[in-house]
Amino acid sequence: MWQSSSGAWGSAAPDAVVDAMLQHVDAGLTTFDMADIYGPAESYYGALIDRLRRERGEEAAFGVQGLTKLVPRPDRMTRDVVEVAINRSRTRMQVKTIDLLQFHWWDYNNPGYLDALKHLTDLKEEGKIKAIGLTNFDTKRLQVILENGIPIVSNQVQHSLVDMRPQQQMAQLCALTGVQLITYGTVMGGLLSEKYLHAKEPNSMFGPRLSTPSLNKYKQMVDAWGGWALFQELLRECETVAKKHGVTISAVAVRSILDQPSVAASMIGVRLGLQQHIADNKKIFDLQLDEEDQARIASVTSRGRDLITLIGDCGDEYR
Repeated sequence: MWQSSSGAWGSAAPDAVVDAMLQHVDAGLTTFDMADIYGPAESYYGALIDRLRRERGEEAAFGVQGLTKLVPRPDRMTRDVVEVAINRSRTRMQVKTIDLLQFHWWDYNNPGYLDALKHLTDLKEEGKIKAIGLTNFDTKRLQVILENGIPIVSNQVQHSLVDMRPQQQMAQLCALTGVQLITYGTVMGGLLSEKYLHAKEPNSMFGPRLSTPSLNKYKQMVDAWGGWALFQELLRECETVAKKHGVTISAVAVRSILDQPSVAASMIGVRLGLQQHIADNKKIFDLQLDEEDQARIASVTSRGRDLITLIGDCGDEYR
């Protein structure tokens, strides 16, 4: 629900947003990812939970999962600071217990992230949080956190056919420790879709304009990885695979990442109340890529640049 953080993705009335969330729930897409800094995202989720309780009962509300993030300024992390933030999210989300609290930290030079995570562990033991995860942490810091006894279950990281950084050091550590990866940016804001197949390079003289912050962000990743011509090759191979299975390019892109080691789930951004792809996204669950499909895709991805060398490990682009 990152799109809720700004009108740059367009905006819809709150009732329309909650209606769209309910449509996803009815289609079996019951997990929503948000953050305390994503504008009204947590309040939208709370409105959904309230509506489910009123209209369908507590059991229906219990069947929906809310994943939120704590994204504090890198100040001194006391118990009071952390607990106030968690209680605020619980109130907005209208839940007693947060299903998964994902912690983000901006500055590794400030070791306060360990203090915050220890307080989150205490809050988990008190029943305010079911599970603790991270978001955009690198491999080195994940290992430090685990060595300090913090019960981390997941790390949410940017991961796509263009950005395969998580499959290097991060996936190796996850395999050893049981930490799972939740991915975002997997369809690159929509770049990995039919819309950009055969398109001239965006923001060039004759190319399409990129209309959202996500598209501009992921176009920069394409540039770093190998450029628009190589990206077009990737789209063409994904299209061949998509036509073979009767799905979209985006579905192929997501399934490819879900099949990677240590990946447990992929978050797909939705412009709630404005645009959605429920039917297309549901096909991802039944999609099975064979060796020929994987080889087609790898014939392009293997020629991309090593983004760890250029950018750094998972999340380093934010620091």
